[in-house]
Amino acid sequence: MNTKIKFIARAAIIAALYAVSTIALGPIGSGIMQVRASEALTVLPFFTTAAIPGLFAGCIVANMVTGMGPWDVLFGSLATLLAAFLTYKMPNKYLAPLPPVIVNALVVGTTLGFVLNTPHWIAISLVGLGELISCYAIGYPLLLLLEKFKSRLFS
Repeated sequence: MNTKIKFIARAAIIAALYAVSTIALGPIGSGIMQVRASEALTVLPFFTTAAIPGLFAGCIVANMVTGMGPWDVLFGSLATLLAAFLTYKMPNKYLAPLPPVIVNALVVGTTLGFVLNTPHWIAISLVGLGELISCYAIGYPLLLLLEKFKSRLFS
């Protein structure tokens, strides 16, 4: 199969998985304290660059449906794009889930603090806690599982 087609197909599948899982789990993935199971997928750029645009597109769609308005669509999605790129650059699997935790805590926490009129440090802390749960409690085990099958899944 053509490598461009494979890249686009992978990105589209990741976007769909992210959007559908966020929308399906609705309330637990939105608001000031959010644990998005879909954020576990943010480990995928460690394996494939197709995850970078895939996560970005999936987050745009998810935030349009479940987000906290246009600011969240814009800044939340851009935070996911930056975090995905930084995850791709991580030198080892232990650090791979870290960029989404830090970037989303700062960017999404600040955005939601502004939108919901919540103190800045509280918003950053709550979003960071939710990201920590999503990315390390769910995402890191996913990374370990995918690592066993990476030659079949990501070649």
